[in-house]
Amino acid sequence: MTAYSLPELPYDYAALEPHISGKIMELHHSKHHNAYVTGANAALEALAEARDSGNLANVNKLEKDLAFNLGGHVNHSIFWTNLSPEGGGQPEGELKAAIDEFFGSFEKFQAHFAAVAAGIQGSGWAVLSWDVLGSRLIVQQLFDQQSNTAQGTIPLFQLDMWEHAFYLDYLNVKADYIKAAWNIANWENVAKRFEAARTQTRGLI
Repeated sequence: MTAYSLPELPYDYAALEPHISGKIMELHHSKHHNAYVTGANAALEALAEARDSGNLANVNKLEKDLAFNLGGHVNHSIFWTNLSPEGGGQPEGELKAAIDEFFGSFEKFQAHFAAVAAGIQGSGWAVLSWDVLGSRLIVQQLFDQQSNTAQGTIPLFQLDMWEHAFYLDYLNVKADYIKAAWNIANWENVAKRFEAARTQTRGLI
């Protein structure tokens, strides 16, 4: 069985300073993200054993374990590439045009996204997604690692709002963390995800 693995970051742990410290990045990647990878692999192994034995009594728990840990792995794998030491500014080209179309302007999108991020109760993510069914951009609140988003939406830009992502740098001031994230947003990466989402999902729903 193919196992999930922890991806390498496309930059050094300290590369996003002063917006996100190297200490947070090292803990976040090597400990938190790695724990999700381990958990996802363990859930898959347990599900395989359950199928082989025919004992599926524990399948509900195992499916929840898989959803949570695989969600954590996927979310973080996208998150790392959504950030760049050379990031910031505003998107260009077709991504900019789509943001203007669906949100009114980049500034209105930023305000909407920031409100979603700051308003998450407990742990979760703010996500700019492509809605395959509606052929439009939407912003979603993702609770924990796997809850409250619709099937058929593809994440393009994600901001981790779990406390481990910002507390050492920003304490409980979420607004400062959200504001800092715009300075390292990798819009080139988001644009590539946007193009792939639009072209590869046409006609799927």
